[in-house]
Amino acid sequence: MIGVPLDFGASRRGVEMGPAALRIAQMAESLQLLGHTVVDVGDITVPQRATISPEVAGRSFLPLITRVCEELAAETADAIAEGEVPLVLGGDHSLVAGSLAGAARHYAALGESVGCIYLDTHGDLHTPATSLTGNVHGMPLAHLLGHGDERFRSIAGITPALSAKHLALVGIRDLDQPERDAIREWGITCFTMRDIDEYGLREVMRRAIACATASSDRLWVSCDMDWVDPDDAPGVGTPVRGGATYREAQLAMEMVSDTGKLVGLDIVETNPVLDERNRTAELAVQLAMSAFGHRII
Repeated sequence: MIGVPLDFGASRRGVEMGPAALRIAQMAESLQLLGHTVVDVGDITVPQRATISPEVAGRSFLPLITRVCEELAAETADAIAEGEVPLVLGGDHSLVAGSLAGAARHYAALGESVGCIYLDTHGDLHTPATSLTGNVHGMPLAHLLGHGDERFRSIAGITPALSAKHLALVGIRDLDQPERDAIREWGITCFTMRDIDEYGLREVMRRAIACATASSDRLWVSCDMDWVDPDDAPGVGTPVRGGATYREAQLAMEMVSDTGKLVGLDIVETNPVLDERNRTAELAVQLAMSAFGHRII
């Protein structure tokens, strides 16, 4: 379990307290009840906002975020090499440029690739050149796919760290035009909330898993808590109505567990400042439990 109290990629403060909120919600203890051995290595070192010039904002944070992600990549690569499954507690979603990159680095050395299911409201497919806000948490997936800033996209040591054919986006419902263009041009498999409405979550996840694991037995799942409807997950910085229900989110994680191929999990964008009695963090713990094998019977 690796905490990443990172908020430099987001525009709203508070998400840096996400790892603490998830620990308070008993993430480690809950997974131990399932029979897992949980090692909490603490938090990646992230500078305090107060130590950064107020003139630095948006895409100007990219070098700092890159340094954090480089350290995180080393942590996840080392954990996997030791036979462990990294559970990364965010923090904003820019951290996936490090967590997944570390896994990709480890498996590339073995001649293997990693597939990814990306559970999110947003595409996170911007580059510094296309983003209107400059917020880096809207950019990590584009960089994992080999686009954008040279250093940020090269953390894995291979470029791209992730192949578009091994990626499935699930739950998307808020895209900017450059992201729509990227999905088409880069050949990304994308399941929107309309797809979930039409086909059901079970069928969408079946297809997403088939896509992400078609060429690999290694599956990374990156879960942004804003993919769940804000009625169930109010403590997020960029809520959008019409997300996954509580049961849909649980089913998605249960199906991930059923694959037996999970090599790493991000739980990101929990913002306790915006939450109600830590509800979103408690849901995040329940989702992690489902991903790691919790069953009703």
